[in-house]
Amino acid sequence: MQTLGGLGLFILGMKMMTEGLQATAGQTIRQILEAISSNKFMGCATGAGVTAIIQSSSATTVMLIGFVSASIMSFEQAVGVIIGANVGTTITGQMIAFKLTKAALPAIALGVGLKYFSKKRSYRHIGDIILGFGLLFYGMTVMKHGLAPIKSDPQFIDFFTKFSTENIGGILLCVSMGAMLTVAVQSSSATVGLTMTLAASGLLTYPTALALVLGENIGTTVTAQLSTLGSHNTDAHRTANAHTIFNVVGVGIILLIFPWFVDIVEILTLKLGAGAVTHTVDGEYVNVARYIANGHTLFNVINAMVFLIFLPKLVQLTILISPKPDKRQERYRLPAFDSGFIDSPIGALARVKGEIINNIEFLHMNLKKISTCLMIRDDDILGEREAVEDHLDNYQKVIIKYLTTIYQGEVNEPEAKEISEMMRITNNIERLGDSMENVSKILERIYDNDFDFSEKAKQDLIAISNQVDKFLGLVVKEMHEKTQGFYQKALANEDLIDQMREDMRYQHIERLRQGECVVDTGVFFIALVSNYEKMGDYCFNIATGVNRII
Repeated sequence: MQTLGGLGLFILGMKMMTEGLQATAGQTIRQILEAISSNKFMGCATGAGVTAIIQSSSATTVMLIGFVSASIMSFEQAVGVIIGANVGTTITGQMIAFKLTKAALPAIALGVGLKYFSKKRSYRHIGDIILGFGLLFYGMTVMKHGLAPIKSDPQFIDFFTKFSTENIGGILLCVSMGAMLTVAVQSSSATVGLTMTLAASGLLTYPTALALVLGENIGTTVTAQLSTLGSHNTDAHRTANAHTIFNVVGVGIILLIFPWFVDIVEILTLKLGAGAVTHTVDGEYVNVARYIANGHTLFNVINAMVFLIFLPKLVQLTILISPKPDKRQERYRLPAFDSGFIDSPIGALARVKGEIINNIEFLHMNLKKISTCLMIRDDDILGEREAVEDHLDNYQKVIIKYLTTIYQGEVNEPEAKEISEMMRITNNIERLGDSMENVSKILERIYDNDFDFSEKAKQDLIAISNQVDKFLGLVVKEMHEKTQGFYQKALANEDLIDQMREDMRYQHIERLRQGECVVDTGVFFIALVSNYEKMGDYCFNIATGVNRII
């Protein structure tokens, strides 16, 4: 129980430290990832750096899946970053091998003071990092003390001696156990830490521990796979699959040369100045953690080098085994968010952004269709308005609910502002849909009563509908890729649509005075112009939110 409690403290510390690091450096990390070029080496270096900062390859991969879902990053760019992320995650093992246990309790004391007694949110996040660091190493100490009485117990010795690497069956068993343990714990860093502790206590041999670590590299890919559940984005699934292929194939390559790999790690570690792996002090294998950490790092570095050379092949293989895009996808599909992103606000918000883009593109497509009915009646288009409106309403509810869930977690100030702006954008998309529904209802009444507009009125309606279409298209384009001078263009479009409404009202009154237009038709004309002008207002509200967060 003491060992399990120590593992629990370790996992809690790892999670707290990762969340604190993400909250502190989140916006910088996002800017770095969004600016990644197509250069695979730069992508790999970025992935290693980002993961070293946040101490979690799973968190980095989940962020990447969110960015790919939102079209912020291409699938090919994400693969290069994933390769680097696996190298960056080995920093945790290296840190554990330095045996910083004496700093654990001071770090806990300082971390608690900052986390619970600071008024500034930024200090509280720093407190999370320090407290997490302290709990991580204190958990290691508790695990070691828990293992001390049982490492001489015959039953435990008999159990652990089953994990032998003397034959291929034993190696595969160790790899499988490492993978399953990581799937259960959902943290490769935690299972690597546990493996180091068991090895330092003499319950695992160095080769056995190394085989378990290889399996733990496979198990960590499950987190990324879980984050794609419910997603209909093909590239998001491909990104998670690339992470899995990279680790599984990499482990397979090392298993083919496993005895030699063990010797290479031992030789390199000895040359770096570490003592022999068999050296013990008070029954503890003092250097084995350094060997395991170096083996973990060497495996991922070799894996990265191999896959960077054959990156196009990895991309092709991933595309081959991943689900193909469903071109018959249900038109009124709602987003299916899951809890896999909640621990990564950056990835979660990127996922929401992708769904907001899908929603506004759906709206834009239907607005174009409704506007064609200004000149020619199309009962199929007009008859869809309730289904379209219900879809937009439901989409709004799903997104707002998910954004609220994210907000209830640990988010920093920029992320809180982004959530607020995303809610504003989502609400204005729904309002724009309401005005679109009003246009559809008015047009149906016009056609049912055989009303007809004058040529000038028809030209005015086409002009203002085209301007709204152009404005919404500008917003959609900006959501995909930031452009210079967007806000000024949005402001100009808003002013132009407002002026068009005023001019059209004045000209309509003139036509009434001259007898060119009848009152009944004129009422509908003014209603249509007013609804299009409201659409312009909603477009501007969306543009304002987009300008603040994109």
